[in-house]
Amino acid sequence: MAGDTERIEQEIAQAREDLAKTLDALADRANPQRLADDAKSTALRIVNTPAVKFTLIGVGSVVAVLVIRKIIR
Repeated sequence: MAGDTERIEQEIAQAREDLAKTLDALADRANPQRLADDAKSTALRIVNTPAVKFTLIGVGSVVAVLVIRKIIR
């Protein structure tokens, strides 16, 4: 009987430790600052690909030419 009680207490202690680790992991994954940093790095990685970079440069150039033409006329 005493062995059963000790085993149950050890299982409860282990379950508490597992739950604490899970909660810490969830808190880390849901951290707003970390989420914002991840989104920022993903956006920068996408924008720095050659296809996107050159497309943005081209669109910016066209817009600049159109604005200058509009000002001149």
